[in-house]
Amino acid sequence: MAGIKTSRRARIKQGIRKQLSGSTERPRLTVFRSNKGIYAQIIDDTVGKTLISASTLSKEFAGSGNKVEQSKAVGKLVAEKAIAAGISKVVFDRNGYLYHGRIKSLADGAREGGLDF
Repeated sequence: MAGIKTSRRARIKQGIRKQLSGSTERPRLTVFRSNKGIYAQIIDDTVGKTLISASTLSKEFAGSGNKVEQSKAVGKLVAEKAIAAGISKVVFDRNGYLYHGRIKSLADGAREGGLDF
């Protein structure tokens, strides 16, 4: 049985996903937040494939500090990988989370890294 928070986030997520999807030209940058870490994926929805991923658990991640600082580092890491793969424009999918705190920090880090959204 899903809790109130998770069912609310699922409803918001459905509304967001109804409006946006990633294409080959502008893939979707989606974020998942857990209590311990944060995960980001760049997805091409036309073929249903994850192109790039980064998280606090990935081997390339070398961030430290609090969760907000780690989120910013993950944003920079995913942007660095995307630029290397030839992706500069993305559509940001906040995945039902409020654009605040760790989600905002990840988005700011990705923008600093060179992604355009």
